[in-house]
Amino acid sequence: MTEKTTVAATASAAADDTIEHVPVLVVGGGPVGLSTALFLTRHGIKPLLVERREATSRLPRAPGIQARTLELFRSAGLEREIRALEMGNTRPYFEGGILRTRTLAEIDRAEVVEAPSLDGPDISPVTIMGCGQDRYERVLLEHARDAGATALFRTELVDLEQDAEGVTALLRSLDDGSERRVRADYVVAADGASSPIRRRLGISQHGRGTVFHALSIYFRAPRLEEVMHGRKFILCYATGGPTTMTLSRLHGCDPWAGAALYDPERESPADFTTERCVQVVRDASGVPDLDVEIVATVPWEGAQRVADTFRVGRVFLAGDAGHVHPPAGGFGANTGIHDGHNLAWKLAAVLRGWAHDGLLDSYDAERRPLGSAMAEQALLRNRIRHGLAPDGDQDRMVDDIVVTLGYRYTSSAVAGPAHAAPLLPGLDLSGAPGTRAPHVWLRRGDERISTLDLFSDAFTLLTADGRWCDVGDAVAARTPVPLRSHLVGRDGLVEDGADWAACYGVSRKGAVLVRPDGFVAWRSPDGGEDDPEAALLEVLTRLVS
Repeated sequence: MTEKTTVAATASAAADDTIEHVPVLVVGGGPVGLSTALFLTRHGIKPLLVERREATSRLPRAPGIQARTLELFRSAGLEREIRALEMGNTRPYFEGGILRTRTLAEIDRAEVVEAPSLDGPDISPVTIMGCGQDRYERVLLEHARDAGATALFRTELVDLEQDAEGVTALLRSLDDGSERRVRADYVVAADGASSPIRRRLGISQHGRGTVFHALSIYFRAPRLEEVMHGRKFILCYATGGPTTMTLSRLHGCDPWAGAALYDPERESPADFTTERCVQVVRDASGVPDLDVEIVATVPWEGAQRVADTFRVGRVFLAGDAGHVHPPAGGFGANTGIHDGHNLAWKLAAVLRGWAHDGLLDSYDAERRPLGSAMAEQALLRNRIRHGLAPDGDQDRMVDDIVVTLGYRYTSSAVAGPAHAAPLLPGLDLSGAPGTRAPHVWLRRGDERISTLDLFSDAFTLLTADGRWCDVGDAVAARTPVPLRSHLVGRDGLVEDGADWAACYGVSRKGAVLVRPDGFVAWRSPDGGEDDPEAALLEVLTRLVS
């Protein structure tokens, strides 16, 4: 994966001879780029992030933060701060599901077209929440900068060229046109669905292509809450007017967020004047004289496309650059943030010298099949919600909680049998290698913690047998791979409810090895290895090779 790949031969000649070196260049300052930069800093890597916009998002996009995403923010120490951004308790809105009605004034008679499965205290230490990226992006940026990341806004990537040792990037300020060259060990392309980096690298895509065109309409309408009688829901499709409008409820109502569908063969975003947008909202509300103020409009495309590879040499695609799909399910930003978390610990491991380049291939092996599966699930939901689903679509739809918490990895970074597919019909978090480690409540002194709180920046060995702790300590002394051992049931770490070993699929004499990203890497169900130290050392070495 280190063969020379030239994207633009002009890069090295377009700026002066001064080259700044950074370990990772992150291109794109949305939720995916910002979270990737943040996660890198949590592993001791100080990236450079560049973004064309002048600041973080000012619109409440991507408002659903899934439990898994909040678990990742928890591992980075941000759960409480992100949770504090929530406007009231948004869980009842998720429980209200996806609705379809003729007008919002008739919402009491709305059809529930989808009731997503959520989470719970036996599944996760956190719960799903609503919060627009206009709020949480600022938190991600602040903490990434505080931890050493550099973020340059109003800056674009002009060209890049890579060779076996690194990537040379040409950056340009959109304020004064000045240019600078940066030499990076690796580049993360989080530059969106149209990803210039993906196109420059010649990475092709597959999928269904464009599914629909829409215009997001952000508006204020003080009477709308009264019109809807306070009904709580995630989304509601109002189909009674000339233009179907979808209303989101997850981020509050100042402004509201609506999305109007349109046919590009008959009209364009330019046809949606302020007056027409006001009328679209009024038609959807069912109140002809509703007071409406349009705040902003943003055209976008609902599409399903997945890149044919997420890695070319030292450049990696993350988020919409790698996989784009209709927003049904809220899988977009959340999945992209999960991409960044998966990639960050692997890049850090290689940069810090305790893993080999082959570990980076596992990013594509793990995240690309999942990106394809999630894109298909989003497309199924989109068809069902619009009443366009052919026979069989409903049967192929997997519960949201499986898509967000129950996905499975098969790669060289997992020591266990291959999984038939990244998504199974039902949720199965029983400690199998390649799955997210089960959440089990523990007590550490007076503090109640989750097993998930034990996983962050190192491999972790969990066991109830002191012999395995001795083995873990011995292996940690023999390898540069960071490894911690936790003896559950002694030394102040005790179960607070469920039997952790049973939840992880091992006996009290067994052991489980968990990766820094909280996924099970390997387990010894009964601890019966003839030479446990040699077995653990061998598997740990193989996982990072």
